[in-house]
Amino acid sequence: MRRLVLLRHSKAAREAGGGDKERPLTRRGREDATRAGHYLVEEKLVPNLAVVSDARRARESLDCVMQAAGKSFKVLIDPEIYLAEDFALLAELHKTPDLVQTMLVIGHNPGLADFAWRVVGKGDLEARKRMEVKYPTSGLCVVTFDTPSWADVAWGSGALDRFVTPSMLVEGVDDLD
Repeated sequence: MRRLVLLRHSKAAREAGGGDKERPLTRRGREDATRAGHYLVEEKLVPNLAVVSDARRARESLDCVMQAAGKSFKVLIDPEIYLAEDFALLAELHKTPDLVQTMLVIGHNPGLADFAWRVVGKGDLEARKRMEVKYPTSGLCVVTFDTPSWADVAWGSGALDRFVTPSMLVEGVDDLD
């Protein structure tokens, strides 16, 4: 079984010198990414590999996740993930070495949400409905695949295990976009 964890980058500043790619996380974004890291450890979802957009907000989200997890794992900062559309994310997934059992992808909407929606063909129906309504910053989707290779992953071949948002991890927190 292969497991894919899709994390939308955490809440970032609206603007930054240097343009969109240089937008840093807000305080709330750092807190949410840290919670996501703790969640990965508690749920035994720590990845073998993290593939992350080269945008500052995605890299900072990864830093918070790794620090909270207290574990290091192999990381690939991939410029192809920045604002990638769903089909591009599938192509990147197909490049994953088969030694990787659990992979974390930190990316951006709308491509990440579109990819999650298209790759899932079965699984938790309530989670899928929530994911369809809104995939907020720090939203975390876990999809499993019964395939011998990442290259075999196709649209609709995944089973949605869960969809977790910041509001589900701590009371009183809204799912900001």
